[in-house]
Amino acid sequence: MPLDLNPTIHQIGNYDVVHKIAEGGMGAVYKGKSRLNGEFVAIKVLPAGTSKNPVLLKRFEQEFKAASQLNHINVVKAIEYCGTGATPFLVMEFVDGESLGQKIERDGAMAEDAAIRLLAQVCQGLHRAHKQNLIHRDVKPDNILVTHEGVAKLTDLGLVKDIDGELNLTKTGRGLGTPHFMAPEQFRNAKNADIRCDVYSLGATLYMMLTGDVPFGKLGPLDCWMKKIRNEYVPPRDLNPKISDRVDWAIRRSMSGDPDQRPASCREFIEDLTGVTIRSPSVMSEPTSQGADIWYLIYKDDTGDTHTVKGTTDGIRRAMKEGLLGDANNIRACRTKAGPFQAMRGHPEFRDMVVEPAPVAPANTVSSSSNPTPAPIKQRKTNPSGKWTPTTTARPSSKPDPDAVDLNHPARLATIAAPKPHFHMAASQQTAAWKLWLIVLGTAVATAVAAALLMPRLS
Repeated sequence: MPLDLNPTIHQIGNYDVVHKIAEGGMGAVYKGKSRLNGEFVAIKVLPAGTSKNPVLLKRFEQEFKAASQLNHINVVKAIEYCGTGATPFLVMEFVDGESLGQKIERDGAMAEDAAIRLLAQVCQGLHRAHKQNLIHRDVKPDNILVTHEGVAKLTDLGLVKDIDGELNLTKTGRGLGTPHFMAPEQFRNAKNADIRCDVYSLGATLYMMLTGDVPFGKLGPLDCWMKKIRNEYVPPRDLNPKISDRVDWAIRRSMSGDPDQRPASCREFIEDLTGVTIRSPSVMSEPTSQGADIWYLIYKDDTGDTHTVKGTTDGIRRAMKEGLLGDANNIRACRTKAGPFQAMRGHPEFRDMVVEPAPVAPANTVSSSSNPTPAPIKQRKTNPSGKWTPTTTARPSSKPDPDAVDLNHPARLATIAAPKPHFHMAASQQTAAWKLWLIVLGTAVATAVAAALLMPRLS
């Protein structure tokens, strides 16, 4: 029997309806209570006409299947799906809180440490999805729910893509997602979206969390795409000077128009934000003693001679900034003298000094040409400053993933200054501008003289 979607609805399946939570073009969401165990749930009900659209109905079922595969505290749990009848419905875990989008709309920009703590939890859930070959493709503040206790939960898996193909409903050449938060390559073909698309969306989400502004706001999909491929946006630190240089760098790297310039995983993105290695000792060598901050370096000087030195993180960063260690691409580092030694870009403590994000092209300096390549902007680096100590977040009860995103480490925020581009008009452009003004002025004077001569005759 079809469900009556009027405001007085009392029951959906085996659930008593408590009240309506929200309603939109894709249906309504109700808070319900199970008649079997008394558990509160969220019930998403599609409009009656949706059952006539097999693609939308399949996507609704896909959301249930994807959420069912992910048993993680930072992903909203799927409980039940009913696709029969005129009004299909989906029963999900009830999250007592609000969306991140609602929080930002009400309170504005968040403090940096609080924003990173929330986003790190989202990365935990998204990392689990990626490990199971699932790409979300629609990460944004409205799809992140935050409980009153401060636990972030990723939701709305209706656009999820299964890399193995079973859940992928996207046709070749079709882009799905929310334009302001999705990666530019996803506009052209969402079927080929990969982990780096979700990383871009994470960066765009953090951009809004720290600035209070929607990235590429008030633009249609086409203009949004054009600006994305040109990296044409205001750097977050220009909107909020309280953002640290490192976090500004990490956001800009994650929002690079070229996916090859972005972090390759959620873990790498969090490492970029914190400047701290969060991989297990089996993947990356850790300090030999508790609390020790010693690195061993092998590098070649300008004459090609090889040297081995050791030092602290801050000391090595200072030496790199002053050019005392030569070309950074020739430096290898490890926490232990025995190795294995790895290039500096492989260590988040130094990555911001050797990896440059795509240069940002301000809106008022980019022409309307179809060429998406922006003019290079010189970057400058400064000494590191500031610290951030993340709090421990809740963990799933399953066996810990040694490669998972985790923030149970003290974090040092090494810094890199945001670019301060200056653009000057070329001499040829100045000459042309002066000629144009002289022509306009001459025309105006001639018109005034002609009018003065003709007026007596007309009178």
